Amino acid sequence: MNLMSRVAGVATAVLSMAVPAVAQHLHATGKEALGKVHFETSCKADVRDGFDRAVAMLHSFEFGSAIEGFSGVLQKDPSCAMAHWGTALSRWGNPFTGLRGPGVLAPGREAAQKAQTTGAPSAREKAYINAVAELFRDYEKTPQRERSLAYERAMEQVSAGFPADTEARIFHALSVTQNALPTDKTYANQLKATAILEPLFRQYPDHPGLAHYIIHAYDQPALATRALAAARSYAKIAPDAPHALHMPSHTFTRVGAWSDSIATNTASADAAKKLGSYAEALHAMDYQVYAYLQTAQDQAARRVLDGLPAIARQFDPSAVTGAAPGSAGLFALASIPARYALERGDWAAAASLEPRTTPFAWVDAQSRFARALGAVRSGNPDGARAEIAQLAALHEKLVAANDSYWAGQVDIQRRVAEAWVAYAGGRREDGIAQMTAVADAEDATDKAAVTPGPLAPARELLGDMLLEGGQAAGALRAYEATMAKEQNRFRAIHGAARAAAATGDRTLAAKYYLQLTEIARSSDTERPALREAKAFLEKKP
Repeated sequence: MNLMSRVAGVATAVLSMAVPAVAQHLHATGKEALGKVHFETSCKADVRDGFDRAVAMLHSFEFGSAIEGFSGVLQKDPSCAMAHWGTALSRWGNPFTGLRGPGVLAPGREAAQKAQTTGAPSAREKAYINAVAELFRDYEKTPQRERSLAYERAMEQVSAGFPADTEARIFHALSVTQNALPTDKTYANQLKATAILEPLFRQYPDHPGLAHYIIHAYDQPALATRALAAARSYAKIAPDAPHALHMPSHTFTRVGAWSDSIATNTASADAAKKLGSYAEALHAMDYQVYAYLQTAQDQAARRVLDGLPAIARQFDPSAVTGAAPGSAGLFALASIPARYALERGDWAAAASLEPRTTPFAWVDAQSRFARALGAVRSGNPDGARAEIAQLAALHEKLVAANDSYWAGQVDIQRRVAEAWVAYAGGRREDGIAQMTAVADAEDATDKAAVTPGPLAPARELLGDMLLEGGQAAGALRAYEATMAKEQNRFRAIHGAARAAAATGDRTLAAKYYLQLTEIARSSDTERPALREAKAFLEKKP
């Protein structure tokens, strides 16, 4: 039985309480619920449904299943050049992951070359094929961003040359978002993409790619609320695609809708595990744990953490399955234990985390950063310095690999740890100055799609420093700035409440303590911060 046939019914059963009408109707017909897609081709008529199904899976980033689907098309119609196009684009994978290596690029280029030499594609189809070839052209010597920009230009030409082709417009919009720079706070690319996508979504509300790509385009703190309609629709449009179950949580995380994030990621992880798509499951679990920890559901988070070894034993990072590549699964295995320690302020546990060694320096940096922060905040600055040296070495590897984004992120982690070492060593003003600068650097960029958020936001850590140093007003400003970017963060709200109380503003402190208790309504652990909040709120003014 093929991959997507096995998933049919799994995710729908999990989501049945949330979307019964949609799910039950679609499955009553005996069809997979992947949304409605039609991609016109010159291939044989009897492969039309299989081709559309493969493109639907491609739109939901179910890449392994898409490749399987395009292969099935080729078995029936070996002259279908566009099936090789679909395979090539599926080999490229999630456009929002990092640098691709030869293991991804070589088979992708092979598929693109086969597309260029197969059958007699139409002029429109040749334009698609030539566009996807740009992603792999001379990859040994041409930087990835240059190739990605060339693909965007080529897809713009396809869209302009064939204005009646809705799929061309959708793939062009995705390429525009793919090339958005995390340092561009005008969000020019994202707004350009959504100007294409949103009118089409109103016209084609059951198209999986439209909902999906709107969520990605608005996956920024300043824009996230604009994605709520798409986020609330996507899992209903394609409930048999595990990534469609996870993707709404990108928006839910940005707006601090923790119960929604938990529900959709639980469904995604369960569906992905039943398919053996373990990178996708781990990715959803990282977002799930993040949401649990914001709501003080520490026991629930711990159960997910305790289940990681069993998944790790089955996980093959080289497998091509869903939206999450193997690196995303490895990232989750590193970040989930780090989050569990850091979000709860268990500095000793953070310091004693097992360091991870993977083929990805940016993955390895997660446990090193947590160990560094945990060491310095539990009174072991020498241990922190050793981890800082490891972070510096990982940063150099990323620089050498021309991975500028992750090199910058790891350098931010190193600088955060150095600032805390300076502060803990008695150089408080230096530490605060260093932390202020690194918080500015972090605010100037943005998180990658692989993570729900930084392991510990630099601006929030600046608030911790300032509050500890008796600068309550400055701490309050830092926490409130964190809350504006990372909505409904437990630690930022708690810090803001404490800082407001320290300034003598009991009304503001009560507001934040009340907010803390509200987001933790489903808590399964009475954290000290919640006892503190309840005690404060019970006191008469």
